[in-house]
Amino acid sequence: MRVQLDGSERRILTELQGNARLTNQELAERIALSPSPCWRRVRSLEERGVIRGYVTLLDPRKVGIGESVFCNVTLERHTEGAVERFEMEVMRHPEILECYAMTGDADYLLRVVVDEVRSYDRFLQEFIFRLPGVANVRSHFALRAVKYDTALPLGQFDEQDP
Repeated sequence: MRVQLDGSERRILTELQGNARLTNQELAERIALSPSPCWRRVRSLEERGVIRGYVTLLDPRKVGIGESVFCNVTLERHTEGAVERFEMEVMRHPEILECYAMTGDADYLLRVVVDEVRSYDRFLQEFIFRLPGVANVRSHFALRAVKYDTALPLGQFDEQDP
C-alpha cells in the first residue's frame, strides 16, 4: 500500500538514503526543519514502514566477494507447492542477495555473490541442481558494475509540492 509523502518527508528520505548516520541535528539542518519536528517525522516514517531499517553497505571485493552472478531459473511446473518450495529454499541461502519472480523466458532471476567461479559451480551443484522441479538454469557473470545504487528516486513519480 502506497504511503503519501509530503515534501519534507521526501527530503528526509533522500538525505537518509545518502547517509543514514546523520544525526537528527544534521538532518534537521539539511532539510530546514527544527530538530524536534524532524525527529517526529523520522519516527513516523519508521512506524508507517516507509523506513524498513538501516544498513551498512560493504565493498564486496574488500570482504572477499569477487563474483556477482545473475542466474535465470525456470521451473518444470508452476504448482503452488513447487513455487513455494523453491522460494523457501532460496530464502535459506545468504549468497542469494536478491530473487525476483519474473515474466518472460525464466521464472526467477537470482543475484548471487561468491568469492570465485568455483564457489558458484559448487552452489549450482550442491543447491540449485538438486532442487526438484528446476528445469533450466542460465548464469550470467557480471564483468563490472556500471551503476549500483540503493537509493530510490523519490519524487520522480509524484507531483511536486506547490
